[in-house]
Amino acid sequence: MASSKQDQVARNVANHTLFKNMSGRTAFFYGTLMAPPVLYRVIYGTTNPEPWQKALTTVRPALLKNYRRHKVKYADYPAIMPHSATSAVRGSLVTGLLDEDIRRLDIFEGDQYTREKVGVLLLKDTALDQAIDEERLDEFVEGEVEAETYVWSDSPGALEGEEWDFEEFRREKMWAWVGESRAGGGTEVNVEVDQGFADVDRDVADRKQEEQGRRDPTGGRGVNGHITRELETAQEKKTKDMEEAAV
Repeated sequence: MASSKQDQVARNVANHTLFKNMSGRTAFFYGTLMAPPVLYRVIYGTTNPEPWQKALTTVRPALLKNYRRHKVKYADYPAIMPHSATSAVRGSLVTGLLDEDIRRLDIFEGDQYTREKVGVLLLKDTALDQAIDEERLDEFVEGEVEAETYVWSDSPGALEGEEWDFEEFRREKMWAWVGESRAGGGTEVNVEVDQGFADVDRDVADRKQEEQGRRDPTGGRGVNGHITRELETAQEKKTKDMEEAAV
């Protein structure tokens, strides 16, 4: 039975024949991109890519020292800035990224961030968001690697002093970033709210949004955002190039 064009594309990618630079690049993510569905949507154009696509990258827990993570005001996503030697940011270290992936990530992050090279501690025997006692940190450090990450370059006044919470994002916000219904996809929040209070809360939230100039908490990165549309255009071009190379 003849191989399909999709199978041929998959083999070409796996055999490193489509791209000149397939050794891969390494990036450290500390915010929304720690969630695989968000990362996959950015670099592959879908939250559920094919197994061969997932196999192109590896994800490991990591730690970035001398930086601090902040909430961005009126937004779902965080930012990092250099901080004291006692500060550190937990995140994910992703290897095997292509130049094209980095280009799409640059689009996703936008002009609020600058991509910089940093030294990241690779962790072992721990989950992505599992807390580690500072005194026992050496037990979990496997080594230090160089990676690229996105550092806040916009006004520091746009940041809150409060730490950004990854688990809260997954539970409360991620559905808007990956195109899921809030009542489905494992993102439903099972909290019963008295309808009267819910109406009041909604009115307060609507007024607050008007005062804030109707800011988009995803910064255009949600399902219908302008950054998402730009990524979709880039993905269409990438798919066309890969199909032409497979012929």
